[in-house]
Amino acid sequence: MPKYYLLGGENTHKRDAEEINQIAFNDAGKSPRVLVFSWARASFDRAYPKSQLMFDYFRSLGACTVNTVEYSSTLEEIKERISESDLIYLTGGVPTVLVERLKKSDIRSLLRDFEGIIVGRSAGALALCRKCIVTCRRTSEIKIIDGLGLVDLTLKTHYKLGKDEKLVGLSKTKDVFAVPKDSAIVYDNGKLSFINKVYLFCNGKRQTVSEKPLES
Repeated sequence: MPKYYLLGGENTHKRDAEEINQIAFNDAGKSPRVLVFSWARASFDRAYPKSQLMFDYFRSLGACTVNTVEYSSTLEEIKERISESDLIYLTGGVPTVLVERLKKSDIRSLLRDFEGIIVGRSAGALALCRKCIVTCRRTSEIKIIDGLGLVDLTLKTHYKLGKDEKLVGLSKTKDVFAVPKDSAIVYDNGKLSFINKVYLFCNGKRQTVSEKPLES
């Protein structure tokens, strides 16, 4: 069973979750072999500027190799790539697209049985959870979609203080964890721990569940 790091988000150019990523990379052992599932976009082009930025970033964190895998790859190809990795990284993108592609590729069981570290950032974090709270950028409307259910909680990423009304309403029927972009939830065999401020909406109220300092 893997250990999950659920990051609220990150600006890769600014590396504003670098310390959290470093903790996850260290947790995967010295010089981990990293496998990246591509952004939820039409394809993952190695010439795309963000890809090289990400490769350089992960190598600076200690990765000995950084490989990518496409959702269109065969299940056997994906299985082989996963078996050669110590850390799997699910990047951001459009949550609904990412969840759809992960489900279509039928890799849930491969991720569930992985004996390493899985990092989900932004949409990647949402996709790993039982329920995902997604905000439409155009209308600010909130909807709940089903994730892969590997982490048994309802998650909101990119959380900002003050935008609570809809989350408060939702929390009257289900607990909601809200994670800002510089924070993370760590899920290890059903046990939760937190890095920096993470918020829990429960029974119509918001509370801070952690303000644990970063540790390397």
